Amino acid sequence: MSRSTTGSRRILFGLLVLMLIVGSSQARPTGITGDLAEGETDVAKAGCTCHSGDEITPTNSMMLIVSDVPRLYAGEVVYTLKIQLIGGPDIGGSASAGFSMRVSDGALGAGDGYEELVQNGEDTFTLTHTEDGNNQADRSWMITWAAPAEGAGDVTFWLAGNSVDGDGSFLGDQWNRLSFALTEGADDGQTRTIFAGNGDVQTVAVDDGHIDIHELGANFRAHWLGLLGFGAVVLVILFCGFFLRYGFSRHYEGRSNLLRLRMKHLRRGDQL
Repeated sequence: MSRSTTGSRRILFGLLVLMLIVGSSQARPTGITGDLAEGETDVAKAGCTCHSGDEITPTNSMMLIVSDVPRLYAGEVVYTLKIQLIGGPDIGGSASAGFSMRVSDGALGAGDGYEELVQNGEDTFTLTHTEDGNNQADRSWMITWAAPAEGAGDVTFWLAGNSVDGDGSFLGDQWNRLSFALTEGADDGQTRTIFAGNGDVQTVAVDDGHIDIHELGANFRAHWLGLLGFGAVVLVILFCGFFLRYGFSRHYEGRSNLLRLRMKHLRRGDQL
């Protein structure tokens, strides 16, 4: 066997070993809060780039949802939020999904009954799934956010989530990310749902408890146009009725004297 052939086989074997090492290192079943992709050290901001293959952009066909988000938050109040992923590969492997969240202020934690499924990262500003929480059947987690003290101002949330097939590699996995800000104010109990993706989930914009008609869609506007058309028809019928009633009645006082004299003459002729 020539030296060149032996050298080629060694190189090929080394590449295979390297691929296996890379593939196994990219699966993080115990949770992840850091990533050096493109100089960004936080997965919640940079996204799950280790699950994207050659593409570093999020996949909009996989929806990332945060529900029960307060419209305004009050200081030192603990809020319960729900993180959910919809779409991606079929569930069936050793893991189904994971997430990484960061907040600019306040403290993130596990919701009731989810203490074994989510965990803080480097500090209470970060939160991620645990090894027990990476195989959720509905790809969802309940978390808490303890708002900072009064006067903290706007708080920013960053979230990345990935749906996986559980085969230990990034092939076939999909991820998405979102960010939003909460404004401090008088919490009136109203909540909203925030999502990233191109699915059918929609929310109606609400302002101070009133629904904006412009957000209700074409069906609502068509309903009002139909009522206006029906009202116009009723007005035309009433106008025609009054016109027929008083326009041709012999008792109408607005007739000319000539017409009344002629009608009187005709009545006299009938009496002859």
